[in-house]
Amino acid sequence: MVQEGFKRKLTAILSADVEGYSRLMDDDEEATVRTLTAYRTAIADLAQQFRGRIIDTPGDNILADFTSVVDVVNCAVEIQRELAERNAELLDNRKMQFRIGVNLGDVIDEDGRIYGDGVNIAARVESLAEAGGICISGRAHDQVENKLGLEYEDLGKHEVKNISRPIQVYRVLSYPGAAAHRVVQAKETLERRWRKLAILAAIVVAVVGLGIWQFYMRRPTIESASEGKMAVPLPDKPSIAVLAFDNLSGDPAQEYFSDGITEDIITALSKTPKMFVIARNSTFTYKGKPVKVQQVAEELGVRYVLEGSVSKIGEKVRITAQLIDAKTGRHLWAEKYDRELKDILALQDEVTKSIITELQVKLTDGEQAHIRAKGTNNLEAYLKVLEARELEIGINIEKNRKARRLLEEAIELDPNYAAAYRWLGSSHFVDVLLGLSKSPRDSFERAVELSKKALSIDNSLGDAHGLLGYLNIFTKHYEEGMSELEKSVEFYPNEADLQAYLAMGLLYTDELDEAILVQKKAIRLNPMAPSWYLNNLAAMYRSKGNYKEALVWSEKAVKQEPEYTIGRVNLCSIYYLSGREEDAHLQANEVLKLNPKFSLQKLEKTLPYKNPEVKKSYIDALRNAGLPE
Repeated sequence: MVQEGFKRKLTAILSADVEGYSRLMDDDEEATVRTLTAYRTAIADLAQQFRGRIIDTPGDNILADFTSVVDVVNCAVEIQRELAERNAELLDNRKMQFRIGVNLGDVIDEDGRIYGDGVNIAARVESLAEAGGICISGRAHDQVENKLGLEYEDLGKHEVKNISRPIQVYRVLSYPGAAAHRVVQAKETLERRWRKLAILAAIVVAVVGLGIWQFYMRRPTIESASEGKMAVPLPDKPSIAVLAFDNLSGDPAQEYFSDGITEDIITALSKTPKMFVIARNSTFTYKGKPVKVQQVAEELGVRYVLEGSVSKIGEKVRITAQLIDAKTGRHLWAEKYDRELKDILALQDEVTKSIITELQVKLTDGEQAHIRAKGTNNLEAYLKVLEARELEIGINIEKNRKARRLLEEAIELDPNYAAAYRWLGSSHFVDVLLGLSKSPRDSFERAVELSKKALSIDNSLGDAHGLLGYLNIFTKHYEEGMSELEKSVEFYPNEADLQAYLAMGLLYTDELDEAILVQKKAIRLNPMAPSWYLNNLAAMYRSKGNYKEALVWSEKAVKQEPEYTIGRVNLCSIYYLSGREEDAHLQANEVLKLNPKFSLQKLEKTLPYKNPEVKKSYIDALRNAGLPE
């Protein structure tokens, strides 16, 4: 006899779907998805209570398995009771009713998924149930007939699709409100059963001891974080750090893909002002390190931590994610998504909305529109932009050139992809910053043109407003620049880099007190701030004449990144203005080691300070410290 090579088991199966799902989606997609997400969560919680597990949730379907038919039928009844109560609060045309089918059958268990006739029969039995009702197969009925105090209606045998033999089906006479069935003694009997169980449980607890019960039944799965040990106080709204998703593809070249998934979730979450979201720069410092959730929460000052993994093999992708309340050490939500790669964009929305739901953030339609920002249906274009974004983070010559090629290819694939134009514009601006452009003016104009193109496609793209605003500031179009920078943070209030760009705009327009407040907000959103954040704050204090505070931040910036030329230039000026001329001369020498072609004349031309006295003080200090014209 040939060995099959598969693990088989006898299991109790629950299959459920939404009656009239297409109608609900056609009527109001956003409301339907919100309700479905909440109802799925309720069903998953009940399944866990009855020792079951959710196997899959494709579309509006739910598949779960249980070790006991008694448990699965009890769970099904409780699901319909719970959902009936929730539906009572909704308008008639928005009520969401599930049909549930239960079967006992032999299945193949492979990597946590189940297959076979046992699953198919459960799905066919489900299709015979009424909205809000439960049907079970004959095999399931045989196991529970005299054990639950429920009554059942014999619906006879049914020929069902893809099953060779007729299936005996019974309807469960459930609670009122779940379906319009007669109630015989089900409710009273079950209530008596639960009262007996409650009394028995109380006796057991009394005998064993409350302390032991709490240890075994209530203990956190991970060590909880101490709010008193947090580096900064918790914000007054849900705060979250999204750790870099692990790349489980076995191919290091796919690292950009898992990083891109993580960053898109962070960006989407950042679009709602009702959440406090730690920036990518900070959470990615933990990448590849064996850190504890407790450590992350305490170091970044957040209550919630999201972690997960991405496995991309061929045209298939699996994403797992789990949300943890660091204060209690408990998992609030966990999910696994197996999808075709072509569905990855919709999947990211699904993950993000699930996280927001778990944090109990009620979104308005406007915020929902922000979160579901326009993108592309072209997967190849999307992947090219993901890779280009990763490359531009490095900001070096070769990476910038490669990123530009990828972005141009993405635009060829989808000429209406707003994000591709925004990032292509950024690559031209980077050329100016790196001194690669033969004509800085042409590069600036190209960057502005591409930013405007992105916004003509999607005016809600906050970082395109940010880039355009920053470019306008550098070309001394201050009013237009500040208007765009303010729009950017309206769209993405939790995006740390955009807050930092806004702060720089305020610096150059001489709104120094406001600039300092906004820059500190950026640092709070990104506690492991890059050196340019620190250097900008130092420049703000220097421009204000507070050299003591400026020195603190400037030294931090240079210590963090010793080869940061602009940081050393700023430190040189602050040393001189503080009366530490010898230290200023030493810093001037360090600047020339890093950039022998440094020129005060070139620097003065690029600085967009609106107040000429601030620029003059800065340049004079550098000149007196010994930097060349």
